Amino acid sequence: MSCRRFLSIPVLSVILVMGFVYYVTLFVFIDDWVGLQSSAGKLNAFLFSFLASHCLFSLSICVLVDPGRVPATYAPDVEDSAWSNSNATETRKCDKCFAYKPPRTHHCRVCRRCVLKMDHHCLWINNCVGYANYKAFFILVFYATVASIYSTVLLVCCAFKNGDSYAGNVPFKTFIVSCGIFMVGLSITLGTLLCWHIYLIAHNMTTIEHYDSKRASWLARKSGQSYRHQFDVGVYKNITSVLGHNMIKWFCPTFTRNPEDALSFSTSRDS
Repeated sequence: MSCRRFLSIPVLSVILVMGFVYYVTLFVFIDDWVGLQSSAGKLNAFLFSFLASHCLFSLSICVLVDPGRVPATYAPDVEDSAWSNSNATETRKCDKCFAYKPPRTHHCRVCRRCVLKMDHHCLWINNCVGYANYKAFFILVFYATVASIYSTVLLVCCAFKNGDSYAGNVPFKTFIVSCGIFMVGLSITLGTLLCWHIYLIAHNMTTIEHYDSKRASWLARKSGQSYRHQFDVGVYKNITSVLGHNMIKWFCPTFTRNPEDALSFSTSRDS
């Protein structure tokens, strides 16, 4: 893990936005609506602080945790039927690392190495999203989406209650309207990203695999056949392969699986 990844303008920008949203939600929206010292104010402040702390914790894991490094001793098992058939096109040597790549592994041009089950390189965490930190990335997007929508609702409640008092204060009214536009845009952006990754998890795909599968799907439809992603083993198994089998821990961003498990995957032929 490297703390130097935090020394990036995009990462610092994310932290700055999180701090800004947290401040205005507690000390402007909640305080102007019901007051921070009231029971309702304390409850809302606690709930939003819970979401904000989990966002920050998830972001830290995304930034600090290695997404998944191919072991130096890795070599494909040529006698493995799964490798010789369904994974044959994926298990190959990387033309940049000059080493074998396990299934679903891709070379990142930014990190300059192969990443296990690589989804994409994310500028906002200054790190790749791969096997070891994908769950934390998904949980980060989930909590950030919920927090953004929650903050937007609190802003609306605040505006409805104090709309008349804002009329004579043009600078503050402009600030509230600007915050509303920002929060709605942020909620829509994060909500769209969350829905996208829910779709990917439900089909056991990475972003890279989704775009790679478009041609395979088109060829299957052209030949009159149905297409199914080879690692799609059913919605429940797809979800547990990312979030884990314990539903209580689904919304905890910590990673508990063994990276060695990323060297081979169950396929639809096995299910």
